[in-house]
Amino acid sequence: MVLYTAPFPNSCLSALHAVSWALIFPCYWLADRLVASFIPTTYEKRQRADDPCYLQLLCTVLFTPVYLALLVASLPFAFVGFLLWSPLQSARRPYIYSRLEDKGLAGGAALLSEWKGTGPGKSFCFTTANLCLLPDSLARLNNVFNTQARAKEIGQRIRNGASRPQIKIYIDSPTNTSISAASFSSLVSPQGSDGVAKAVPGSIKRTASVEYKGDGSGRHPSDEAANGPASGEPAEGSLEDACIVRIGGEEGGRPPEADDSAAGGQARNGAGGAPQGQTPNHSQRDGDSGSLGSPSASRESLVKVRAAADGGGSGEPGATNSKLPYKASGVKKAAARKRRHPDEAFDHEVSAFFPANLDFLCLQEVFDKRAAAKLKDQLHGYFEYILYDVGVYGCQGCCSFKCLNSGLFFASRYPIMDVAYHCYPNGRRSDGLASKGALFLKVQVGSTPQDQRIVGYISCTHLHALPEDSAIRCEQLDLLQDWLADFRKSTSSSSTANPEELVAFDVICGDFNFDNCSSDDKLEQQHSLFTHYKDPCRLGPGEEKSWAIGTMLDTDNLYDEEVCTPDNLQKVLESEEGRREYLAFPTSKSPGAGQKGRKDLLKGNGRRIDYMLYAEEGLCPDWKAEVEEFSFITQLSGLTDHLPVAMRLMVSAGEEEA
Repeated sequence: MVLYTAPFPNSCLSALHAVSWALIFPCYWLADRLVASFIPTTYEKRQRADDPCYLQLLCTVLFTPVYLALLVASLPFAFVGFLLWSPLQSARRPYIYSRLEDKGLAGGAALLSEWKGTGPGKSFCFTTANLCLLPDSLARLNNVFNTQARAKEIGQRIRNGASRPQIKIYIDSPTNTSISAASFSSLVSPQGSDGVAKAVPGSIKRTASVEYKGDGSGRHPSDEAANGPASGEPAEGSLEDACIVRIGGEEGGRPPEADDSAAGGQARNGAGGAPQGQTPNHSQRDGDSGSLGSPSASRESLVKVRAAADGGGSGEPGATNSKLPYKASGVKKAAARKRRHPDEAFDHEVSAFFPANLDFLCLQEVFDKRAAAKLKDQLHGYFEYILYDVGVYGCQGCCSFKCLNSGLFFASRYPIMDVAYHCYPNGRRSDGLASKGALFLKVQVGSTPQDQRIVGYISCTHLHALPEDSAIRCEQLDLLQDWLADFRKSTSSSSTANPEELVAFDVICGDFNFDNCSSDDKLEQQHSLFTHYKDPCRLGPGEEKSWAIGTMLDTDNLYDEEVCTPDNLQKVLESEEGRREYLAFPTSKSPGAGQKGRKDLLKGNGRRIDYMLYAEEGLCPDWKAEVEEFSFITQLSGLTDHLPVAMRLMVSAGEEEA
């Protein structure tokens, strides 16, 4: 299949579109700024309350007439541009495909060698997130602002989190299974420029040196993660080699926590001292765990602890050195490994970082085209293949006029083979102005020694948002299943007699705009989609697993000091009281119930509307996909009103597992 690298089939149409948009854009920008000036966020309200001279209010009063006059003057040009722009949309392609040609620039993505379909199996990591990258005036309705700056910051955080080194840490004490808040920087870079090992701070003793496969230059791994590798060198964080560290500790001892005073100062800087034109978290310094240069990075930034009873608790330095370096998949497949959650078949956590070695990224609400371009530029530092500006405009293909695209965005480390997009035809009211739909992708993740392609299917969607329209969402789920079945049939080059392709996974993810605990969402909770695809967080209709938490944040509290950094938000969401305070819960129908009082009476852990589903059927015969890790991510705190969700699937041959 030919992937579209430009929105129009020829340069003439592209030039006409550029001219039409140049005529429209001044009017669009001025209208956006004018409306945005009358919708302050809670962060801006706090700044105004601390401003005794009311300078911001004075600026609004002075500039509003100027914006209004320029807006009126730009209307005739915008009208001419619209007359030219609208018919061009019938020739517009439904997405733009971007591939990083110069692989040397991919700071976090030294490409993996292709999987041959043999051995203990292969893990693939998926993440979905709603970013609320709308025009600024619309984004403020969700209490977020400065869309262009947020897009750049979000891209940097995703790239830094995904490209960080993957580390295994073992604690010698059989009773201490918590990860310390020791410095991430000093822990993962034990050697200085002179090659002498550095001590790990606090009461933790490093009983063996940390070894990285590769250059031996002693460069700071976290510098590579944040800034990319040195010229001509691949980033080590993208490889599947895991660094293993053994830490000694006293029986029952507990390492000291990170400096709370530093964190508090950092939170205050993030909530009240951002320069004008930036979002609050842009002012975070080295102490911000959203950046991998953090001297007090979250314990969740490290791959989880395995106790000494797992088989590696001798405490002898030689024992550790003999095991460096393992491959991550090899360590995880060890037969004697004990899970952190013995009551669950996989690990689950609230993490302050995006998972290391992230393979596929599915995003929603990337509506703003300029923000999408900034996000793409940042993510190309890690992902080689990206699809953006997905959707249709005007009256093309859908019943109502579309002012915005679908908001879907996809990034992959693996080659994209086929793409299809469909617009939901039944959107109404405000949702009908956007071309919400479903994006279907087929990716190649390897090939067998017999030259059979190993492929996977990924579907990304964003369903109807209005809470009272359950029937519309159910219709869209029906369409999603039908379109996916057609896509798999039309793109498959295999037959039962001659299998040219082996399907490794089939994943559906996105913002479904309904949860599994609201009584108003019973119709969606019982949809047949959940019989064909498995939700790792769900026990059944209306019943969640105890560890699953909501993915919608309470927008009124986005800039509170307690949650304005990734570390702080992670700590808050690990407690039931914190979840009730800062997560959104189902709307109560009881009259007069206030937000705080309503939350006190609710059970559950918030509205989980961002889903990650996977199929156990329809894969290659004798192969199976199992969840290995599932996480709720706080690294985008202060930048969006949703929590990203990540899932790591292990794909393996059933015969070998037996």
